Amino acid sequence: MAYVTTNFPTAHVAGESRIAGMVADIRDAWTRRRVYRKTLNELQALSARELNDLGLNRSMLHQVAYEAAYGKAK
Repeated sequence: MAYVTTNFPTAHVAGESRIAGMVADIRDAWTRRRVYRKTLNELQALSARELNDLGLNRSMLHQVAYEAAYGKAK
């Protein structure tokens, strides 16, 4: 007597879940990168006087844009 066990549906669902997770991670990274670039471009477009009013100088712009997109650096 022979027994056959098929696990394809479970493995297939797990694979789809993993792929969906990877796609979500890529989408999140893409969105954060867009926020970083947009913030940096907008800050770089400001004059020295406008940056001074915000309490910023040009050397801080990358850090400020990074924190806007990714949160505080550790």
